[in-house]
Amino acid sequence: MNILNELKQGRVLLSDGALGTLLQDRGIQPGECPELWNITHRKDLTEIAGAYLNAGSEIITTNSFGGSRIKLSQYGLGDRAAELNQAAASIIRDIAGNLIHVAGSVGPTGKLLMMGDISETELFDSFCEQTGALEKGGADIIIVETMSALDEAILAVKAARESTRCTVIITMTFSKDLKGEYYTMMGVSPSEMVISMKEAGAHIVGSNCGNGIEDMTGIVKAIRVADNKIPVIIQANAGTPQYIDGKTVFRESPEMMASYVPELIKAGTNIIGGCCGTTPEHIREMARVIGPPPDSYRDPLKGG
Repeated sequence: MNILNELKQGRVLLSDGALGTLLQDRGIQPGECPELWNITHRKDLTEIAGAYLNAGSEIITTNSFGGSRIKLSQYGLGDRAAELNQAAASIIRDIAGNLIHVAGSVGPTGKLLMMGDISETELFDSFCEQTGALEKGGADIIIVETMSALDEAILAVKAARESTRCTVIITMTFSKDLKGEYYTMMGVSPSEMVISMKEAGAHIVGSNCGNGIEDMTGIVKAIRVADNKIPVIIQANAGTPQYIDGKTVFRESPEMMASYVPELIKAGTNIIGGCCGTTPEHIREMARVIGPPPDSYRDPLKGG
């Protein structure tokens, strides 16, 4: 079923959690290209997706956050962008069949249009290539995530709409200022995001990453001031990252994060999941709070 039709039925859907954290646990090294693991470590990515499926995720995100030709060129892999993105989506689609939504992850390129680092045409073409390959691999959703610059986000959303038939989600990362208001590091407010992303063609908007789940309700409320109908997705970190004994640690427990789920739903959130530091255990606890999906949902890993 199309995700928008599911949301129209009043369901709160559960997405997955962090990927990078789990890849680190499986031995990915600093400076190594995560997207290359779609070819070299397919089994690891299949097992991670399986863990999230068993935890209750109904949307699984691909290992393609840095999969644009622009970003991959830093590893000398720019010419393999289509291959790596298609592989990323096929890993999830192969394990989940048609019962789970596959969200093709598209992250920022690291280039700034306002600084003249890149042209709009180069940026747009790169996003078209990436999103088209994700759909070809089996993605039914494109999630443009962790964005901070409005111009780049607009181009990514437009590219996804023009190059695919996928539902398009956009999430930006907001922080609270001293006045208690929310902005991205490039100065974009939640209301500005909603207005601009709807005009660009996004079907679903929201926020991910940041400092933790506690501030996410305020972000949802700010989004709802601008629009009370568009579906909203929230994927928070497991708290503020702390660097301890040479390792990044996230302190928010599954129970602590799940305790905010009712508040998020009340504020108007339609899809809930996790970002950095969250694990299948966090998602399982969120699933317990949200409640079971309808009987029509079958566990693809158990032959349902």
